[in-house]
Amino acid sequence: MRKLAFAGLAVIAAAALTTVGVAAADPPPSSLVQVSNFGSNPGALAMYTYTPAGLESGRPVVVALHGCTQSAADYYAHSGWPELADRWRFEVVFPQTSTANNSLKCFTWFDPADDTRGKGEAASVKSMVDKAVADHGSDTSRVYVTGLSAGGAMTADLLAAYPDVFAGGGIDAGIPAQCATSITQASSCQQNNQNLSPAQWAAKVTAQNPGYGGPWPRVAIWQGTGDYTVYPVNGTELRDQWTAVHGVSQTPTSTQSLPGGTTLTNYADRVQLYSIAGMGHGTAVDPGSGTTQCGSTGAYFLAGICSSYYTGVFWGLDKGSGSTTTATPPTTTTSTPPSGTCVSASNYAHTQAGRAHQSGGQVNANGSNQAMGLWNTFTTHALKETSPGYWVLADGQC
Repeated sequence: MRKLAFAGLAVIAAAALTTVGVAAADPPPSSLVQVSNFGSNPGALAMYTYTPAGLESGRPVVVALHGCTQSAADYYAHSGWPELADRWRFEVVFPQTSTANNSLKCFTWFDPADDTRGKGEAASVKSMVDKAVADHGSDTSRVYVTGLSAGGAMTADLLAAYPDVFAGGGIDAGIPAQCATSITQASSCQQNNQNLSPAQWAAKVTAQNPGYGGPWPRVAIWQGTGDYTVYPVNGTELRDQWTAVHGVSQTPTSTQSLPGGTTLTNYADRVQLYSIAGMGHGTAVDPGSGTTQCGSTGAYFLAGICSSYYTGVFWGLDKGSGSTTTATPPTTTTSTPPSGTCVSASNYAHTQAGRAHQSGGQVNANGSNQAMGLWNTFTTHALKETSPGYWVLADGQC
């Protein structure tokens, strides 16, 4: 029954998710190849790969995990990773779950039987990595994992479970590692601030491998400020978790303005948080032939900026030697976070102006999702915009 539950990241967005469909099988594109025998597969996943023609040995591997209701074919067709693989020369592995595992084809990021080291789906993904490395003589020091939504949440879990395997991660609209350990906790993680300190978040990672001392994966976090499937607070919590794991401050070392209304905050070049103003739930893409462009639009693939490109640059995939120095595209850079605007008004006025949203008569700030009380003209709060579209309570500060 656990596997058949209407669970994961689809719990609070069932109507939206039906736009993708839940077909049991998706015919893969001709250049996406299924690998039938890849070793131990306790999570009952399917393995698909994309291999650039004539791929040399000693190249990186990227594992790309689809979101709920999606397939390997969807992520192959829209994410931009295959075209970057051609450009930068690396193998891409596309794991795929099924309706037999979860009714909406979500990776089971909320169950220790599937998202911990040596167990279930996590162990199946590790087998896929081993197979790709063996088949292509890949560089084991340059293996990375990324994913959207449930795939993003599973990415965080994989980074915690296998920090000795993955050199970096890219978490798109995902959830902190080990936030939920049951279905009943999953929706709370999606929607609410868990009120944990950075140290408490980090402990959820380090508990997966007691005694492991590093190095830890470098992590790129992507979050839309208008995402009300996986609320924006998850981006902040992921930032807190992985900066604390790396032992660096939660104060950015730099900020950058990028295309698509994106604000990048960088933390000692170990963790990056990309906040996309107004973007809903999905992977950010930027169709086109420009250097920084890739991907194509579709259900849960939203136009604005190519997240795969910037994540790949952060990992150093664009450098033949695997250097970890981040290439910096043209940006506007400052040494401190943007100060933003501070506004004191009624909850009703904040909602009407797009600084907050209401549900069931209660109001929450856009971006941070902090509770503000009743939706009326008598309840007043101050809100401060700390990055485009990301508002926090600032009573007494305006």
